[in-house]
Amino acid sequence: MANRHLSRSIVLQTLFEWDFSAEKENDFNKVLKRNIAEFGPGLDDSLFMENLFRGVLEKKSIINEIIEKAAPDWPIDKISIVDRNILRIGLYELLFGDRKEVPPKVAINEAIELAKSFGGENSSKFVNGVLGGVYKEIGEPGKNDTSKKKFFETDPAKFPIEQKAGAVIYTRHEDKLYFVFVHDIFGYWTLSKGSIEEGESEEEGARREVKEETGLDINIKELLGRSEYIANDPKKGKIRRRVAFFLAESPYVEPKLEEDQGGLDDVRWFPIEEIANLKMYDNMIELLTKAVKILTKK
Repeated sequence: MANRHLSRSIVLQTLFEWDFSAEKENDFNKVLKRNIAEFGPGLDDSLFMENLFRGVLEKKSIINEIIEKAAPDWPIDKISIVDRNILRIGLYELLFGDRKEVPPKVAINEAIELAKSFGGENSSKFVNGVLGGVYKEIGEPGKNDTSKKKFFETDPAKFPIEQKAGAVIYTRHEDKLYFVFVHDIFGYWTLSKGSIEEGESEEEGARREVKEETGLDINIKELLGRSEYIANDPKKGKIRRRVAFFLAESPYVEPKLEEDQGGLDDVRWFPIEEIANLKMYDNMIELLTKAVKILTKK
């Protein structure tokens, strides 16, 4: 058994014990060390196992949400302990791991092999189906990678620039202020945005992306702000993403999530009083707060 496969097997054993104990707050780092000593004596991969085990526990809540969305017919407590912890390992490596160390395809294949070794008769098909579905939703990173090494620029000033645009979309209906949000596969309500195409202005790109994602026709009112951050692209390496967000108004009509919107699974209007209860990204909250201040002053 290859070292890394054995390492994942030991992490799986430890997660099984943790899960079987009803996730009691015991010192499972000691359990991991015990399992390493018992099942992998002399195995020089402790740091990998510790990081994987700790990472799965830290991301447990969001990983569980993704499993429930990717396998809606299987509530998390109805999936066998072995299968759900194999999925947790696979999803952690697929979504949150270092892709240079564990490429997405390797993460999926390793989880399938764990299912074949430790799961039931249909475990490998189930694991493959869930992880394969999530992999497609995130755009199949690394799909066309070859063994040939690529050179990626390391100077941030020379990183390729990707322009994006989006909007905080509002409407007034029956004397109430509403905002529309899209829901992603990670369980967050967020703002509609996307890449600007060649020849488009920021406003044109925002209108088109909103229309493609939500079916809404918006009237842009003003610029809320711009941000720039460094992101990793599986084909281009590190890139600089520049995002412009606008305040935009829409008629109060039912939004519709268009097909092939990778990573999104819902779109909905919310009255302003319900927004505080939504699970949102911090930078989206900042934009929304600015928008609310502008609208409530008018």
